[in-house]
Amino acid sequence: QVQLMESGGGQVQPGGSLSLSCAGSGPGLAFDSYVMAWFRQAPGKEREFVAAISGSGRRQISADSVEGRFTASRDNAKNTVYLQMNSLRSDDTAVYYCAVSTGLQYLTPNYHSFAGHYRYWGQGTRVTVSS
Repeated sequence: QVQLMESGGGQVQPGGSLSLSCAGSGPGLAFDSYVMAWFRQAPGKEREFVAAISGSGRRQISADSVEGRFTASRDNAKNTVYLQMNSLRSDDTAVYYCAVSTGLQYLTPNYHSFAGHYRYWGQGTRVTVSS
């Protein structure tokens, strides 16, 4: 069973930065074969796509709302994916989830921005942006 564990959430002031981590584990997990992504869910809203990164880490895509502020990266030797969040705003407040897609392996925006294409999910880490 694949398990994902997010960490790094917390409270930060507007304009500040946070770095989230997501460590994957599980028997036979070929971590570097899979696209991984970050989604978020704000109170009273649907889960939304934030960013995704290819198995190699060389390519990534992100939502327009975080473009230029958030950056995904990964360390396949550690089975870990990261989300560096800068210039945080109050509307970034949400629970952030990492997820693994075991379908299409080539990072494809229309495919990998859809939550339904991700098989494994972490439990989430809360980010609060407030003064």
